[in-house]
Formats: sequence, structure tokens, C-alpha cells
Amino acid sequence: MSFKLIDLPYAPEALEPVISAETLGLHHGKHLQTYVNNLNNLLPGSGFEGLPVEEIVKKADGAIFNNAGQVLNHNMYFAQFQAPVDDNKPDAAIAKAIDANFGSFQAFKDEFSAKAAGLFGSGWLWLSADSEGKLVLTQESNAGNPLTRGLKPLLTIDVWEHAYYVDYRNRRPEYIANFWKIVNWKVIGERFEA
Repeated sequence: MSFKLIDLPYAPEALEPVISAETLGLHHGKHLQTYVNNLNNLLPGSGFEGLPVEEIVKKADGAIFNNAGQVLNHNMYFAQFQAPVDDNKPDAAIAKAIDANFGSFQAFKDEFSAKAAGLFGSGWLWLSADSEGKLVLTQESNAGNPLTRGLKPLLTIDVWEHAYYVDYRNRRPEYIANFWKIVNWKVIGERFEA
């Protein structure tokens, strides 16, 4: 079994002006495709052939972990978006869990955004659930994923520069502020309830 580049669940220009079609073309079509190709080239004879990417991330290290982590992280990242919506907010169970764990949606957004802006170098900021359903934020460097901590990843922001540099140059906080307009809370809610 080899991995394939995931199809985007929206048109390339659907996330504009938050994320441009040019950025999506480079980020999804070039960066992610390279991780997929690298992972497929590394798997033969590794003992990880035929495993789902989540299992590879939990068990592998080195180059296999790095490429599998980037495939999984990017797949989750690209699948969680929709066309921009002003005043975009979660509802149902995920909204209640955010309020219970962070005090309010605004407090959650503020903490998530600050941790994403403050992550040194390249990596990901994640909202995840622990085994009891408690929500936690983790900063993961490089290809890190909360699965390796026994958590269930729900929502992520990619803060590698290739995720935002074409559209925002070095203005990471502006990218993070606009990110909230394109989160598809239905997807995040389904991940939480699964």
C-alpha cells in the first residue's frame, strides 16, 4: 500500500483571502506531495508497510517518522478548512468542551493564538483531547503530532513558514488571526466526537 496526496475538499481559491490559491498550490501540491513521495520511498523493507499513517507516527522514528508525521499533520490541516466566515465559532459538544476547559471560546482563541505565535522555529500548535475528553494545547516542533503523547488531535495550525510566507511574509500573528475565519468547526466537532 502506498500513500497518495489527499484531495482538497474545496476549490484552490476557496480559502482566499486567508490562504491564497498560490499558497495552497505550493503547500499542498508541492510540500505535501514531497512528504508523500518520501514516505513511500522509505517504507519498503522498513516493517511499516501496510500500516495506517497514524500507526507509523506512533511507532517510527527518524526519517520515516518525520515524513509520516508531515503527511498526517498536513492531511488533518487541509481537511479542517472551509470558505472564510466572519465571527466563525464552534457549536454543539466541541463548543461546550472548549468553554469547560478554557472558560470561553475567546479565551481559548487567545491562548491557542499566543502559543502558535510563540512556537520557536517550525512546527504545529494542536488542540487535542486526552483519554477523559479534557482538551489540551501542545506545541509540536517539526513533524510532531500529539498522537505520540497519547492524545487525540482535533485542530491544528501549521506555523512552518511555507504555510503562510507567500501571503503574509514574516507576519505569523496576522496569519494566525485570519486562520480562525476558515476553521470548519463541523470537522473539528466530528473529530472530537469520534
